[in-house]
Amino acid sequence: MATANMIERSSARGWYKRNEIAVTPWLFLAPAVLFFLVYVIIPIFQSIGISFYDWDGLGEARWVGFANYVELADDRAFEVSLWNNFKWLVFYLLAIPAGLFIALYLNQTVSGIRIYKSLFFFPFVLSQVVVGLVFSWFYLPNEGLLSNFLGLFGLGPVNLLGDPTLATYGIIAAGLWPQTAYCMILYLTGLNAVDPEQVEAARLDGAKGWKMLWYVIIPQLKPATFIAFVVTIIGALRSFDLISIMTNGGPFGQTRVLSFYMFEKALSEYGFRMGYGAAIAVVLFLIMLCFIAYFLYSMWREENVR
Repeated sequence: MATANMIERSSARGWYKRNEIAVTPWLFLAPAVLFFLVYVIIPIFQSIGISFYDWDGLGEARWVGFANYVELADDRAFEVSLWNNFKWLVFYLLAIPAGLFIALYLNQTVSGIRIYKSLFFFPFVLSQVVVGLVFSWFYLPNEGLLSNFLGLFGLGPVNLLGDPTLATYGIIAAGLWPQTAYCMILYLTGLNAVDPEQVEAARLDGAKGWKMLWYVIIPQLKPATFIAFVVTIIGALRSFDLISIMTNGGPFGQTRVLSFYMFEKALSEYGFRMGYGAAIAVVLFLIMLCFIAYFLYSMWREENVR
């Protein structure tokens, strides 16, 4: 009996030893995969399920099928939120070239460059709430620095956050401040990996200035650019903090985006309509999924080409 148990344990140890290289990485990944499954994948499917119900979050849920999605098609507030998300998506991408040019400037060996790097890095470590408050004070119609600066040119005070046509752009500008710092960090890391031999060979061939940047430097920054695009696009689609702090969706609901409108419908004083809020969340998820799938496909295709 004892001999049989020893043989069984030896066989088990032998199986692990034979498969150690294949199994060990999965053992390390298991906790992260479990958390990702419980807190991301399962809630996604739960949200999709809830979107087919009329539910206030407390009482009995009533099956309504695609009624929530049909209502979205005629919802003017949803249309405004979707259009504002598109604005965020377009203008937020300005953080990528801005981060690149700041990184190129900071990638110099000049006196005091560490201080400049710290100043440009500073917005990245600030909370979005702090950024929102700082820009809210900056945009104040009478006491704000923006109005005082415009006053020097006789343009008078501007109530940027109180103007339905300009408020969204003011919030986007606030979001660009820390996002540009993040892209700058990515590009500074990428510039450290640029092959100096290629740069020197290009100089010998007479390349300089924009040609050097476009044909030699930027192609070597593709990994950093890829990450910057993914993070910036996801950040633009998930924008919530700054809107909540700076305008709370106003004026007249003109600064809402899908994530904020979802919160209003599902959890705020406007309704506790969990099913309708879940439908908005599903639409936002599908938009993000399209971009993520495209980037993953681009990365897979580039790896196969290599």
